[in-house]
Amino acid sequence: MITFPPEPAAVFERALVCAYTSLTRDERPITWPVTPYVGSRGTLDVTTGLAYPDKAERARRDPRVALLYTDGPVVLVQGRATVRDADLQANTDRYVRESLAKAPSALSRLPSFMFRRFTWYFARIYIEVTPERLIWWPDGDLTRQPRTWSCPATAPASDRPPSGPRLPGRTIPPADWRPHARRARSLGTPIVSLMSGGLPVVVPARAYTATPTGYELRLPAGVKAADGPVCLTFHQHGPQMEWQENVVLLGTATGHDDHLTVTVERALTDWSLPAGRRRRNRSFFGHGKLLKPRLEAEAARRAQPVPILRRP
Repeated sequence: MITFPPEPAAVFERALVCAYTSLTRDERPITWPVTPYVGSRGTLDVTTGLAYPDKAERARRDPRVALLYTDGPVVLVQGRATVRDADLQANTDRYVRESLAKAPSALSRLPSFMFRRFTWYFARIYIEVTPERLIWWPDGDLTRQPRTWSCPATAPASDRPPSGPRLPGRTIPPADWRPHARRARSLGTPIVSLMSGGLPVVVPARAYTATPTGYELRLPAGVKAADGPVCLTFHQHGPQMEWQENVVLLGTATGHDDHLTVTVERALTDWSLPAGRRRRNRSFFGHGKLLKPRLEAEAARRAQPVPILRRP
């Protein structure tokens, strides 16, 4: 059982959202907002949908991952991932229980016959993150030098990978990143993900300015800029994650001290949930129709039936 310092431990227990970073085959960090949970072994656990398993498959291939918590003290977690998808029914039962407890939503008030239509959403793969190092800025003050804590724990191996070829991509990436950058203007300061010392580093920008080709950014105290691939994640969400807006931009950075110059190359396709209930419901049901066949195919790749959705 891992015992964390009190200040980060309090953040882990109450956090509704964190930024999760995994690596592509060419060591490019990709960062998305997710809901985190504290696992029974003291791991910090996140999930991805069985119907859209890329976050897990990247971690299974390369277990170097990072989490960023920004609720109060800003906490960066660098660790190793263990992918759990050998028991999809247990994962689904756990996710229904944990997600409805942490962020009750309109889904929890649906009649049972309607609730069961959302198996495509609640069927989950868990990613258990065993922390190796914590870096945190007390009170979220990014101008102060951070504190650090290291842990010698060893992450267990991931479950056996699924069989057969991966499914083709479900979306076509945007041809032009600039409309996404314009939408990002209303989403606040970006999260910056880069590689340093062979590990992903994920931090909020201390300051940023848009340029014709990308961004100029200043990093928090104690974080040195590094040349190479970079991911910028812009995010906002409702108080219970009932809506969320995301923009993720990929590019290349050059850096000096705590300053980073980013040339953006492309945007990733995102699934944002609008704040308006009618538009949000239309988006949610629309994705369900598209993802149901993928849910069945991904369960079959793991030689398991599609999980049954059961209320706690």
